[in-house]
Amino acid sequence: HVQLVESGGGSVQAGGSLKLSCVASGDTIGRYCMGWFRQIPDKEREGVATFDSDGTTSYADSVKGRFTISRDNAKNTVYLQMNSLRSEDTALYYCATRDGAAYNYWGQGTQVTVS
Repeated sequence: HVQLVESGGGSVQAGGSLKLSCVASGDTIGRYCMGWFRQIPDKEREGVATFDSDGTTSYADSVKGRFTISRDNAKNTVYLQMNSLRSEDTALYYCATRDGAAYNYWGQGTQVTVS
């Protein structure tokens, strides 16, 4: 019954930046792994970044050095700072978490469009 709501998407020029937020309700995120994923039409959803409960982060090769995932447990929020955006970053971005081995709680997504 965890609910996730993403925000912060929009349209930007190549080279610009955006910061996405994901606010959780129904439970706290401190004990959970959190992740950001993205999907474009006719393409498979792909993992972008993860932040687990012990502070370990990981990134897709395509975003390393440009994107940063962070979390604020007091605000029950996870963030994705996106810099040096490229046209190929255009996608619907989802926040997700899990109560087992697989991610099974998803937000509705926020659109990022890079011209």
